[in-house]
Amino acid sequence: MGHCCSKDASVSVIKDTTTANNNTSHHPKPPPPPLTNGTTPVDPRSNKNTPAHSFSASPSQSPYPAGVDPSPARTPKRMFKWPFPPPSPAKPIMSAIMKRQGTSAAPAEGPIPEEEGGVEQLDKSFGYPKNFIAKYELGKEVGRGHFGHTCWARGKKGELKNQPVAVKIISKAKMTTAISIEDVRREVKILKALSGHKNLVKFYDAFEDAHNVYVVMELCEGGELLDRILSRGGRYSEEDAKTIVVQIVSVVAFCHLQGVVHRDLKPENFLFTTRDEAAPMKLIDFGLSDFIRPDQRLNDIVGSAYYVSPEVLRRSYSVEADIWSIGVITYILLCGSRPFWARTESGIFRSVLRADPNFDDSPWPAVSVEAKDFVRRLLNKDHRKRMTAAQALTHPWLRDEKCAVPLDILIYKLVKSYVRTSPLKRYALKALSKALPENELIYLKAQFNLLEPQAGFVSLQNFRTALMKNATDAMTEARVPDILKLMESLSYKKMEFEEFCAAAVNPYQLEALEGWENIATTAFEHFEQEGNRATSVEELAQEMNLGHTAHTLLNDWIRESDGKLNFLGYTKFVHGVTIRSSNTRQL
Repeated sequence: MGHCCSKDASVSVIKDTTTANNNTSHHPKPPPPPLTNGTTPVDPRSNKNTPAHSFSASPSQSPYPAGVDPSPARTPKRMFKWPFPPPSPAKPIMSAIMKRQGTSAAPAEGPIPEEEGGVEQLDKSFGYPKNFIAKYELGKEVGRGHFGHTCWARGKKGELKNQPVAVKIISKAKMTTAISIEDVRREVKILKALSGHKNLVKFYDAFEDAHNVYVVMELCEGGELLDRILSRGGRYSEEDAKTIVVQIVSVVAFCHLQGVVHRDLKPENFLFTTRDEAAPMKLIDFGLSDFIRPDQRLNDIVGSAYYVSPEVLRRSYSVEADIWSIGVITYILLCGSRPFWARTESGIFRSVLRADPNFDDSPWPAVSVEAKDFVRRLLNKDHRKRMTAAQALTHPWLRDEKCAVPLDILIYKLVKSYVRTSPLKRYALKALSKALPENELIYLKAQFNLLEPQAGFVSLQNFRTALMKNATDAMTEARVPDILKLMESLSYKKMEFEEFCAAAVNPYQLEALEGWENIATTAFEHFEQEGNRATSVEELAQEMNLGHTAHTLLNDWIRESDGKLNFLGYTKFVHGVTIRSSNTRQL
């Protein structure tokens, strides 16, 4: 929503003025143009052909069965051509988005008919104070979006007297659906509930009158991150990029711990406080954000085309969608081009689902191995294999920045599962934790210390105290503390660091590492010595919550000689995902 939240709650899809190629997913395409390319600007404000109702969000439900991803695009032979262009994922998306906005194929203003013969009467009363004019003096407009605009203002009285602020003015006339009204209500609630992070825009107050809602916030006069990127010729140096990425990752980690997913992270939504080159950034525009419980999945269609994650396109996502967006931003910072690019919305979505980022062309050969690994671990199409924001701060590429590592809600989810699982699974995870590389242990040590262990041990009380120490009103609203109820069995035991590692190890993320084969082999050796025991197909199926039809498959996981798990069975057992074919040897 523009400068200091002047972008409206809708998100623009960046449409190209060039002719679309419907077969882009079946033929090699040139690398995406740099951000300075005038044909397909990243900044939607510079593209006058983008319709006001156009959004970038997610396609409808995937046509593939649950758990099955579309195969990556490839051309077996250059002479081969599809008789028809592949189905466009954009049509159902645009339909759903226009429904959210309350528009038809031809966007129109005004309320939406509830049914023939009647018009839905929307309650546009928010319960906010109505004395805005008495408390603030409005100045010039500093940004404009589809639903409203943002103005400079000055306080007339109270704590903000004579202090410049930003006022986001949202037109009630543009609120044509119950969803759009709820979006505004939720944005104010999130801004009010979140507090305490230096890279988060400060919220002061909200007002309303018969025509508008007024959201008063901190004034950021340094411009957007996008403008800074363009002013540098389209990219940052690697060292300067680190300074930017640390701030982004830090504030997103804070939001995720509080149970808030932003859902629209992009360079336009990070503002610098001043024009100074070293000025800090602030995250703005929570118009598409939502509260989310630790184990909840969202399915509504929101986002920006170039930054939207694959799981959002499949309408089942959580906070990992924000991590993907950070990966896209980091890719742009380092090379000046978008990792997923096409001339149409449909092409962009297809690229996100099927294409791999280009790390071969200039300037990537000159970029450090650590930086490329960082981006790859954020842009993994399997959301379970991505780093969390807290983990990203301990990655070798950012470790020298010496940013404080925040508490990670993922630790709570993993420990909750660990204390509720079987002894065999615990042995398997303990073996895996003994094979962890040092880089992964740094993150676990930081999380263990944040729990403030006593005499080297942590219990449920440590987990509770650490969570409450970091709590805001948003955490309560998202019901994040409810996860503690599922960890009750920790009340009767203490966990030292070695077992904490076993509980907090993430097999999905480890499988994404280049050294996964060595990690898995070493872990299996530990498992053979300390935890492997004879198990039946029926017992294994019950433990993994698999039906009778999976028994034939499970037979391949058990050695005939002694009835114990073989290497394949062990790797499947610890994380349940399909592993590389190179790991299918049986011992």
